Amino acid sequence: MDAITIRNLTKKYGDGTVALQNISFSIKKGEFFALLGPNGAGKTTTINILTGLANKTSGDVLLFDQDVVRNYQQARSLVGLVPQEFNLDQFDKVYNTLFFNAGYFGIPRSQRHSKIESLLRELGLWEKRYSKVRELSGGMKRKVMIARALIHEPKILILDEPTAGVDVETRKSLWTYFRRLNQKGTTILLTTHYIEEAEELCQRIAIVHKGNIIALDTKNNLLELLERETIKVVLSEPLSVLPPSLKKYGAAVQHNALLLTINPKQNNFSKLLDDLRKTKLSIRKIETERTTLEDVFLHLTKK
Repeated sequence: MDAITIRNLTKKYGDGTVALQNISFSIKKGEFFALLGPNGAGKTTTINILTGLANKTSGDVLLFDQDVVRNYQQARSLVGLVPQEFNLDQFDKVYNTLFFNAGYFGIPRSQRHSKIESLLRELGLWEKRYSKVRELSGGMKRKVMIARALIHEPKILILDEPTAGVDVETRKSLWTYFRRLNQKGTTILLTTHYIEEAEELCQRIAIVHKGNIIALDTKNNLLELLERETIKVVLSEPLSVLPPSLKKYGAAVQHNALLLTINPKQNNFSKLLDDLRKTKLSIRKIETERTTLEDVFLHLTKK
């Protein structure tokens, strides 16, 4: 059974704006899946429809076969949402925030303390349990929102830009925590515009652009879309004239270096080395730069 199924989902606003244009995809149970795209691409709109915060114009959305409209209560109980914007009561204490949210999901009072303590200890916040939310750093507030989303042990965790505005150390620690959750069986849907985040965490990635899914595949398959590898040739001295034999590699001059492009599937690296030898350039070193997900993303969105 798929954890999330979206079929022909469309969202239009009254002013004629089309946020989502007939998108379809599914997320397997236990998968770590990313919606990758720039701001305004439709990622948050998709999440809002999944969690009942926005109404769809047309299409079907199912969470473990529970329709998010017809079976709203059952579907909503399956999901924990960490929204992009802080929506915590700034004057409430961390412990109380989690305690009351546990009540919304029908968790008995006798069970709430152990759940809260376990989550706060895992996230390094137990010592802050009686602090007011307004007294916490941005990274700590983000962790409180994650704990709140997990208090009812949902099968699906939705993370909308979960590391926006946090420092590098906190981001890395959250990545480790998300991986651990996923390994325990939690299905995770991540939306992000941090390409490194999607590349680091997710098994499959959907690239969203202007309300459309323009690519959906594993990271490795997406990287193969460009079928190119950049070779950086660092020279001992600046180059004044580009050798004609290197023009076929799309050569570009960058200070005292040459940037050349080859197709690794064509095994033409040895041919490139031969052509470099013939130029008799004073070469200090040669570096390879593999295609990144960012290259693919920019290529597809421009196309």
